[in-house]
Amino acid sequence: MPEIAEIARAVHFLRLHFVGKVIKHAEAIDDGNVFGKVGTDGPKMATDLIGKKIVSAGTQGKYFWMELSKAPHLVMHFGMTGWIHIKGERTAYTNYYKKMKPDELDKWPPKYWKFKIETEDGDEMAFTDPRRFGRVRVVDCPGEDIRKYSPLVENGPDPVVDLDVFTEDYLREKMKSRRVPIKALLLDQAVISGIGNWVADEVLYHAKLHPEQYCNDFSDAEMKQLYESIRYVCQTAVDKLGDSDQFPDDWLFNYRWGKGSKNAHSHTPNGDKLAFLTVGGRTSCYAPARQKKTGQIVSSVKKEPLESAEEKDSPKKAPGTKGAKSDNKSEELEADGSEVKPERATSRKRKIKIEEDGEVTFTTNNAKAHPSKKPTRSQYFVDAKKPKRDAGQTEETKVDISGRRRSGRLQSKAA
Repeated sequence: MPEIAEIARAVHFLRLHFVGKVIKHAEAIDDGNVFGKVGTDGPKMATDLIGKKIVSAGTQGKYFWMELSKAPHLVMHFGMTGWIHIKGERTAYTNYYKKMKPDELDKWPPKYWKFKIETEDGDEMAFTDPRRFGRVRVVDCPGEDIRKYSPLVENGPDPVVDLDVFTEDYLREKMKSRRVPIKALLLDQAVISGIGNWVADEVLYHAKLHPEQYCNDFSDAEMKQLYESIRYVCQTAVDKLGDSDQFPDDWLFNYRWGKGSKNAHSHTPNGDKLAFLTVGGRTSCYAPARQKKTGQIVSSVKKEPLESAEEKDSPKKAPGTKGAKSDNKSEELEADGSEVKPERATSRKRKIKIEEDGEVTFTTNNAKAHPSKKPTRSQYFVDAKKPKRDAGQTEETKVDISGRRRSGRLQSKAA
């Protein structure tokens, strides 16, 4: 999902090519998701744009807008895959174009376009969104007050734009008044606008803080370090316009991708081993040796260490031998961050034993029936009685692992 740096990049190009120009033509697709879910009529919006001048373009976290010479104004969100394209200009970051087919690079209008405009000077812009999680709103208000209206008013301060609001004291107050994992607090757009998954992980990596430690369980010194890391990461990413090719070499961003692939990095250049934490479906990349817990963390955190190509290809020792590693790549952590000792599985594969008298017994590996005790759910017995048969006939009985009894053909006994 485009985050604070990518949004700043899009607004940079809007200011460069469209601010101060008059819209000559506009067109929009009637998309029930991109427009309809926020009460916008796409085709009507396009009609209303014609003849208006683009006065300014602004950004607040993951939202951006175009202020027009007359209300209503456009407020946009990229969702997962939205983007702004300008004809004849490569507005996106490098990896964006790597995923496109050669015949799509210069196609106009671009694939998956939702609305497009053309100015009197001939500049053309299109909003695209393949997955349709993006949103385009029209906000009827004075242009200078656009941030006082929904959806911008519900969002927290931008850590690059709103330095008068986003201060160290502001962050400390938010952290002490809540009890959620610090990663969750950073992702809360009502607290801070613009921080998404990769930015949050980058911030915590530089601050040397554990991503799942409770936000109110840090010292004042750690909170100060976190504020400085937020400012450093966000400002640097915005200054580079979200171009990851220009990010510093020591950033986690350069090594966090490709989880599970052969080319995935398992360490940073300085030797920090990388791992992933998963809580409630949210995944965090971090360096355990660098980001040690100093307070309580959430319970039921799953830790998934990354393996290098050499570690994956190296022969594994047999279970139970010295130095052998468990095949289970996920490790449960207690609330204090310590590993949970693996427990024996409560269920075992059933064993089927056919007695000479025709009784079929289902049991488990660790089932130990005792005459004085009732059998548990894992210790039960099914009595398959022999069917009656005529003299001179025998029955072939087949038993499968589901416990069902299947009879074969009746065969005549040899005379």
